Amino acid sequence: MSHPDLELALELADVADGISLARYRAHDLVIETKPDRTPVTEADKAVEVALRDVLAGERPGHAVLGEEDGVSGDPDSPWRWIIDPIDGTANYLRGIPVWATLIALEHAGEMVVGVVSAPAMGHRWWASRGDGAFADGQPIRVSNVAAIEDAQLSSDGFDSWERHGGSDAFMALVRRCWRTRGFGDFWQHMLVAEGAVDIVLEPAVSLWDLAAIQIIVEEAGGRFTDLTGAPRADGGTACSTNGLLHQAVLDALA
Repeated sequence: MSHPDLELALELADVADGISLARYRAHDLVIETKPDRTPVTEADKAVEVALRDVLAGERPGHAVLGEEDGVSGDPDSPWRWIIDPIDGTANYLRGIPVWATLIALEHAGEMVVGVVSAPAMGHRWWASRGDGAFADGQPIRVSNVAAIEDAQLSSDGFDSWERHGGSDAFMALVRRCWRTRGFGDFWQHMLVAEGAVDIVLEPAVSLWDLAAIQIIVEEAGGRFTDLTGAPRADGGTACSTNGLLHQAVLDALA
């Protein structure tokens, strides 16, 4: 690994893991409710503050976008770090180990580095543009499943599709698939990158949830778009597949 920005992103993940693990399952964990009625913990806030501090010293000319504190740094910089301090906060505060810190670097609109670190699971995934994708240091690759009827699909809960629309088309697709599970959040996309899951769909999701995921899935040989088929992490929806199934999935949801 010789990519300096990837090395920095992995160092940031080490910092985040140290903070988040220390407060995981703490009986006195402070939990608040944000204006959008989603939970945020003291660990979410502390991780983001710490990563912003490191980036201010290491990459002072870069912009930073974080879930908790918005944009800092030069908003006109072609370089932007995108941080989700804890993806899966609801899991974190309930003691479920499926949560992670997501760190991405975008240059001129393209994701060039992504790290997903899930310390309670003991796993970390990363990628840099053109260098492939890795899990715990080993290269990973998407599946070669070529038919929806043979595919394993993971998604948000059915209630999310009912709230955001498209539930009928989604359920019709589910009925075509070999198997459906809801692994949730970052993990389901990492399972696509590893070749364990073939399709992941999310009807409502934010840029910081997807930036690191996009490059890891793509560098693992998969395809990542929003539900309209645009290859973007800021479209508000997400579709990760092994690539072979992608157009058929989009057609089924259209």
